[in-house]
Amino acid sequence: MKKLTIEFDGAWVLQHRDDDELPIAILKNELSKLSGVQEKDSSLTSLTLVFDEQKADTGDITELIKKLIADRYPQDKSDDILSVEIVDVPEEKDVNQTSDDPSSGETEGKPQSGSDSQSGQPKEDGLKTDNKTAGVLQKIDALVGALEFKRLAHEIADIADEVKRTNTQEVFTNWCYLFSIGDGCGLTTYLDSLAELISSVGLGGKSAGVREESLAPYRESLEPFEEVMRTLNVGNSKSLRVLCVDISEWMNHTDNHYFKQFLRAVEKHANEFIVVFRIPFVDKDVLAKIRYSLSDLLSVKTVSFPPLNHDEIQACAVSEFDRFGFSVVKGAWKFIFERIAEEKSDGKFYGINTVKKVVRELVYQKHLSNINKTHKSSQITINDAKAVTGNANSSNLSGMEQLDKLVGIESVKKRVEEIIAQIEMSIQDGSAQRPCIHMRFVGNPGTGKTTVARIIGRILKDKGVLRVGAFFEYGGRDFCGRYVGETAPKTTSICRDAYGSVLFIDEAYSLYRADDDSRDFGREAIDTLIAEMENHRNDLVVIMAGYVDDMNKLMKGNLGLASRMPYTIEFPNFTREQLYEIFKSMVNEKFKCDSGLLDAARKFFDGLPDETLSSKEFSNARYVRNLFERTWAKAAMRCQLSGSANVTLTREDFEQASADKDFISTMPKKARIGFNI
Repeated sequence: MKKLTIEFDGAWVLQHRDDDELPIAILKNELSKLSGVQEKDSSLTSLTLVFDEQKADTGDITELIKKLIADRYPQDKSDDILSVEIVDVPEEKDVNQTSDDPSSGETEGKPQSGSDSQSGQPKEDGLKTDNKTAGVLQKIDALVGALEFKRLAHEIADIADEVKRTNTQEVFTNWCYLFSIGDGCGLTTYLDSLAELISSVGLGGKSAGVREESLAPYRESLEPFEEVMRTLNVGNSKSLRVLCVDISEWMNHTDNHYFKQFLRAVEKHANEFIVVFRIPFVDKDVLAKIRYSLSDLLSVKTVSFPPLNHDEIQACAVSEFDRFGFSVVKGAWKFIFERIAEEKSDGKFYGINTVKKVVRELVYQKHLSNINKTHKSSQITINDAKAVTGNANSSNLSGMEQLDKLVGIESVKKRVEEIIAQIEMSIQDGSAQRPCIHMRFVGNPGTGKTTVARIIGRILKDKGVLRVGAFFEYGGRDFCGRYVGETAPKTTSICRDAYGSVLFIDEAYSLYRADDDSRDFGREAIDTLIAEMENHRNDLVVIMAGYVDDMNKLMKGNLGLASRMPYTIEFPNFTREQLYEIFKSMVNEKFKCDSGLLDAARKFFDGLPDETLSSKEFSNARYVRNLFERTWAKAAMRCQLSGSANVTLTREDFEQASADKDFISTMPKKARIGFNI
């Protein structure tokens, strides 16, 4: 029998993480077609097979594998990205079978070497340890993503026997690890898995689990290290622990004298702690620099945890639904991802933790929908998913029909139709180059920029231009990291989520700082955005929005950005009549109202002063929505006090709402009679 082990370069696999099929999956599919070949083990970067050369019809299997990879990835040399090893497989012996060979040294009536002295039966400690380790590795391999961590786990498991055989635990415990991982992306899970693995392979003594610490912000003293130092000083060499130290605040100060003293303390206690340094997910260059600085005193391995992609997020959600005993209908995933996009859009997405939060919301919503039903369901439906999604569009109208329904933006509608027509023509005429369709939306707040951007995504999906047509909304500063090296990966991750969809960036001008502040990460975010806009011009629409003057400054300061955003759509302020029509449509869509309400509303909007309508701060349709919702609140309170179940909006409700200070401040002050003092 022969054992075939195929190992791919981990960094190369990461480059193909968004492919329809990972390289390992491609090989497994092709090699499974060969007779006499049996799969024994696999991970995202490796595959182990066994086969009998006498029976298997494999030919030169090494050349076959290299040819498969070369055909699928012609731009890469197979020798650089994979290794293939074939070794003989020794015959397996039954651990419960005693040998009849006298040369084995066994004598009748004496227990075998390695057997229990009372029963004479073979010990099972080693077998149990192997089974435990296999179980831990199986749990680690089942985690979503984290390819580099999985490789590290298998490396530790593989080397454990050698370390124990030579009694060189010090060689193992001398290593520290630098984890580059974002907030909420499973750090605690990975630390627990690492501690469990070290214990299962017998390298941790009486393992005492994990301790997490954070260094205080940078200061020129030893004070920031006091808590961690105390932890190090209570270590025990018989009870190896995993100690995670968050050094994010010190990323730019790793050459500091006091930080070096701290590293010497870590080195001193290497036989008591496996130390994991944690920083945010940063680009490879910055990660390498930090590792280089730490390596002055310590042996350090880097482990990167890239943000979860679309498929990995879905896999996490499916696993969490399974844990609760629930499933999801196919059509509901669109709205689940919209809900997750809402969580991301404030710039504070916490990876796996946020996914779990959304799953719990959906399960709770399902419980609510089950309350009055005879047949209880454990399947998340489209309606369940829509119920927890703030921006779920329940309309069955097409994108163009939704655009036609909007009030007061005739010039915008005409411009959008022109752009869509040009895109359609370029697609129909294969000889014409497909135009770049990134856009600039300029205008004051509340003029419909976000609404139109969302609808454009729907239109482009209807036309077959975008394959997904979803909508991702961020503020300009959401792309900027807190530390050097964090901005580019963060921006790339945001863009990656929006592939096939619309990425809407409100207040985009906030990315640009004309004072050339080297500590500001806006320029780095813009550079990364430009690269993504160019590399994925056929699969991503970036729409930047903001005030006219501010957007002009942004474009003048970044010519590469301006050249990639050929379309500009201006959103004018609404007129008094249009503001009234918007209010009227909001009322008629949701409530009944008495005849006097709309008369009062028309009089109110007709009375708005010119200086208010032309003000840069006036929020247009947003102002109307706020007034509508305040009127609704007044009516709801009145009906609640009177015990009425049905809400009808009245003139009095509107007059009370419009008299609130938020709205009365926009009205012109009446001239006072008498002397002005």
